[in-house]
Amino acid sequence: MLDSLVGLHSVKGSHYAQYRGVERRLGRVIGAMDRISRALVQTAEGPETLVVSVVRAVQEHLDAEWVVFALGDGELGRTGPRHLMLTGDGTVHAFEGVEIASPPRDVPDEVLNRLNDILRNQMHEPGKPLVSEHHLHVPVQLDERVVGGLAAWTPADKIVDSADLVVLRILARQAAVALLNAALLEESRHQVARAEAAYEQVTEQAADLVARNRELELTQRQLSAAMRQRVVSEERERIARELHDSVTQSVLSAGMQIEVVRGDYPDADSQAAQRLQLAGALTRDAVEQLRSVIYALNQAPAASGTGLGEVLEGLCSMHMPADLRTEVRVVGRVRDVPDAVQHSILRIAGEALFNTAVHARAGTARIVLTYGENDIALTVDDDGGGDPAHLRRVMRAASCGDLAGRHRGLANIESRVNEHAGVFRIRRSRLGGIRISVDIPTSQIRRAP
Repeated sequence: MLDSLVGLHSVKGSHYAQYRGVERRLGRVIGAMDRISRALVQTAEGPETLVVSVVRAVQEHLDAEWVVFALGDGELGRTGPRHLMLTGDGTVHAFEGVEIASPPRDVPDEVLNRLNDILRNQMHEPGKPLVSEHHLHVPVQLDERVVGGLAAWTPADKIVDSADLVVLRILARQAAVALLNAALLEESRHQVARAEAAYEQVTEQAADLVARNRELELTQRQLSAAMRQRVVSEERERIARELHDSVTQSVLSAGMQIEVVRGDYPDADSQAAQRLQLAGALTRDAVEQLRSVIYALNQAPAASGTGLGEVLEGLCSMHMPADLRTEVRVVGRVRDVPDAVQHSILRIAGEALFNTAVHARAGTARIVLTYGENDIALTVDDDGGGDPAHLRRVMRAASCGDLAGRHRGLANIESRVNEHAGVFRIRRSRLGGIRISVDIPTSQIRRAP
């Protein structure tokens, strides 16, 4: 048992010197293990503190005059310190990365040469240790790859042995593991920083997209309002043209005929002459009123953000005679619809209202606009004397070709509805007259803000 512990074959006095030598070696090994343990507990304080502890442990263990620790260029690029020197008096020097004493000026050539060889990865046998009486060098390795070196030089009275080599290897490995962990931690920090920067960029882009989407929605609403205003203006111009080209000309012709007939009654005091004079005055007043209406219709109203319901009420005010009562209702949750659909709805409503005002001889007109989840519907009812079957025949005839250019209103409504794959019906209204109904599907309806 004693042999296995101290390496002695006897405890006789003649072997006392051998016992003392073994005792000193054991004491040095125990001291080295203590230094290694003290270096290991520095791991939590970061790689710089641990590496400094390693070179101090080497210097204390070997009583070294110089200790060098260095990493090769390009190895473990995200960690440090990259290289350290420790002098015999315990002063640590560094070229970069550590806020301690600057490099000494009287560094022996062999120490500087070894440092340069490690930095440039130019060791003669980089994976093997170097051992001499007063010098030790061990490679710093990770996964059998040499990433640096740890070297020490002892004074003339200090000869190294195999136990010292084992101590340096343990310390070099611990330093390598600490630096690797630091490099991985630094890389993870960089990844976290990049991820945070990417997140901030995505967040900014998302906020920018939200702002742009709001701008697009505002622009869409403005375009829709402009489109509705354009429809109203075009309808006013169409009515003005109709009044100017047909009604006004007819009234003027009637007035001219009245003046011609008055020539056949030379007695101005006769009852017939007075009635003709009154009729002529009435036709002149009618022409003046028509001109005033045409002028008013040609004056485009100011643009506004009105919706479809308000525009329909405006159409009623343009088309309906004073003795015709009108009612506009909007059913369902108001939504934004595509411009093309809005345009068609307003054109259809204008055509239906014009027909009611001109042909139906009605006292009441009711317009209902219904917003559905996937469609939009419009109905125009009146209490006039129209016949649905007759209107359907007229529409079919106009669709086949109306050489006179008349009765195209219903055919135009049908054509617009068909453009949107909708449904158009002419039926008897509960009010007693005609019901014009259209139902246009749309998958693009969006809730109005």
